Amino acid sequence: MVSAYCLISTEPGKTDEVFQRVKSMQGVKKAECVVGPYDIVALVEVDSIEELTKVALTDIQNAAGVSDIVTLIVIEL
Repeated sequence: MVSAYCLISTEPGKTDEVFQRVKSMQGVKKAECVVGPYDIVALVEVDSIEELTKVALTDIQNAAGVSDIVTLIVIEL
């Protein structure tokens, strides 16, 4: 299992639209709108790094209204 947090910035006025789209994406376990330097935080849980790459770099990053994304991969210590 690979887990990551995606910190998503949206274009002005597009946060709700992006939020609705992101929270229904395959692999997104939870999404929250937040106040701060990012607009949405999404928890992604998938079976492989290849699936994470698809979700983060294809599905989320290329979604209409997304202006930037930072992906933080969870590690075990």
